[in-house]
Amino acid sequence: MAVAAHKTPVSQHKLEKRLRRNVARAIQDYQMIGEGDRVMVCLSGGKDSYTLLDMLLSLQRNAPVHFELHAVNLDQKQPGFPEHVLPEYLESLGVSWHVIEQDTYSVVTRVVPEGKTMCGLCSRMRRGALYEYAAEHGMTRIALGHHRDDIIETLFLNLFHGGKLMAMPPKLLSDDGKHVVIRPLAYCTEADIARYAELREYPIIPCNLCGSQDNLQRQAIKQMLAEWERTAPGRSDRIFAALKNVAPSHLADTDLYDFIHLGEADTDPGDWLQP
Repeated sequence: MAVAAHKTPVSQHKLEKRLRRNVARAIQDYQMIGEGDRVMVCLSGGKDSYTLLDMLLSLQRNAPVHFELHAVNLDQKQPGFPEHVLPEYLESLGVSWHVIEQDTYSVVTRVVPEGKTMCGLCSRMRRGALYEYAAEHGMTRIALGHHRDDIIETLFLNLFHGGKLMAMPPKLLSDDGKHVVIRPLAYCTEADIARYAELREYPIIPCNLCGSQDNLQRQAIKQMLAEWERTAPGRSDRIFAALKNVAPSHLADTDLYDFIHLGEADTDPGDWLQP
């Protein structure tokens, strides 16, 4: 629970204001939440999702639209998972909540070969369970706790390992067109969130399903970006700004920009692939 106002450190107050302002700006820029929306806030027990719920609850009180918040956690039946932590925390907030129980742990550990990364399959199964719950309970928005650093890291993961110039959008329509996924922390840095979570003393539940977490490709990207930021402060800010300032005509995707008809000649260009 939050500390009483007169005992709140000034640094925490300023940090909370910055996070709340960044969340509000992201929601407004991308029109993430509208009148009457039922927002499902996905909680993992990590610092990001706790902060996400905290900020949305704070903004809900004075928002220009009326919307509902419903916190949902997926209990994947990992050995040693502290089942009591989130229910007790959510009860203390007085927020509507539900725990989905689905044994994805057994499936992942059975299907993925030993020593291989489990995160991909785990993520897909988790997403499927959350989408199903959202559909069954009339949720119009699914809020995830990805922050600015997650978005930048995903850009480089796709660039280096997937051959795609693609990141995480702040707002997304699911492939089946049934769900709107929002990322209200899109403008928030991981450093701010980590500091805020520390000050709030959230009951953190670590993800320890995969023993090789530290060796994941994302960790390598995170270290690369941290080194860049150390040698060139502000670089991450500029990278994120670039994601909002795209010039399709200066890339090379013929599906994204009509290079074919640009300065089109009157004559038939013929088949250039002929031997």
